[in-house]
Amino acid sequence: MASYQSLTKEELLQEREKLLAEYESYKSKGLKLDMSRGKPGAEQLNLSLPMLDALNSVSDFTAEDGTDCRNYGVVDGIPEAKRLMASLMGVQPDEVIVGGNSSMNMMYDAIARAMTHGMCGAGKPWMKQNKVKFLCPVPGYDRHFAVCEHFGIEMINISMNADGPDMDVVEKMVNGDEAVKGIWCVPKFSNPSGITYSDEVVRRFANLSPKAPDFRIFWDNAYFIHDLYEPRVELLNLFSEAKKAGKEDMVLMFSSTSKVSYPGAGIAALAASRRNIEIIKKQMSVQTIGYDKMSQLRHARYFKSVDFVHEHMKKHAEILRPKFELVLSEMEKELAPLGIAEWEKPLGGYFISLNTMNGCAKQVVALCREAGVVLTPAGSAYPYKQDPNDSNIRIAPSFPPIGELAVTAKLLCLCVKLAAAEKLIKQKM
Repeated sequence: MASYQSLTKEELLQEREKLLAEYESYKSKGLKLDMSRGKPGAEQLNLSLPMLDALNSVSDFTAEDGTDCRNYGVVDGIPEAKRLMASLMGVQPDEVIVGGNSSMNMMYDAIARAMTHGMCGAGKPWMKQNKVKFLCPVPGYDRHFAVCEHFGIEMINISMNADGPDMDVVEKMVNGDEAVKGIWCVPKFSNPSGITYSDEVVRRFANLSPKAPDFRIFWDNAYFIHDLYEPRVELLNLFSEAKKAGKEDMVLMFSSTSKVSYPGAGIAALAASRRNIEIIKKQMSVQTIGYDKMSQLRHARYFKSVDFVHEHMKKHAEILRPKFELVLSEMEKELAPLGIAEWEKPLGGYFISLNTMNGCAKQVVALCREAGVVLTPAGSAYPYKQDPNDSNIRIAPSFPPIGELAVTAKLLCLCVKLAAAEKLIKQKM
């Protein structure tokens, strides 16, 4: 079929009638499908079942340093868990704190401590400063933005290029405005676009000269080992580059096993300079006597090494890859010839970033919901949930079984077409 923009008003009206009939048939099916979050599916969760046998009633629960993991203590994590996470993140074990199950929780805590006590000994508490700003590459991760909004931190949109954030703008703002205290980054398979930052972008981050001494790069390695294809996409190590520039205090790096083992029952880690680590540990010791060391021990004993983890992640990829390819194939077949949408083709991560015609995203999400498919709310990938173009929709293919996903993908494309046809009809009135 020709592109929608080339159709006459009469042709568009005929197309809309055909689409509406098809849409009503979907509504009559009573669908109840959910693609709202990037959750692993049941088949992926089953991959880690053997980990549950790493500890049992006759196990030795003693960490290698003699810590009894059943008891209190060790605020920064047992040695074998620190070593595992450090090796995955490309840092040294004494540059890592292993926390609870959530890296998002560790990010929230880092900002909460900065609000009340200042950022790692640099500058006065943020809550006592005139203004605190965060740079937010967009489209981006809604939970990052929610943390800033929760604390009343002003968010500034930074556009994303094919190789990462617009660094000309980042450098200008960080180096020139003392109120800019941080930037959110998902550097590999960025949420939701799937972009991986180029070596040049990482080096420019490492060489920032912030006007604010308490500026920090919040480097969220959420998908750092979540490749869909071989060979794996390589990301330059920001921490190593920052060390070369003598600016490692500027970096706070986060990761977790949430999509490696179990969301809600994994382990999370923060990597930072030794100076920052010591300050953070001291502050954390007031907050907790220690995180779940049994979980840390279980993960360390089961996953053993980086190579073991990468082999484990290949099994995840074998499950996820057909789901991504199904959705992308459906969009290529149904939407590409019509010129009404654009999307990224990610090599890893958990999302597909779909851009509809301007002004159509909210309607697409509403149409899908009315027909029984829940998507992430339109605008979620922008601070304050305000997409200036009302075009971006984050698609999460991971959770539904592939049979349900096939139905969902078809309905999604149908709703994109219906919203676009109605918009163009109005324009031709």
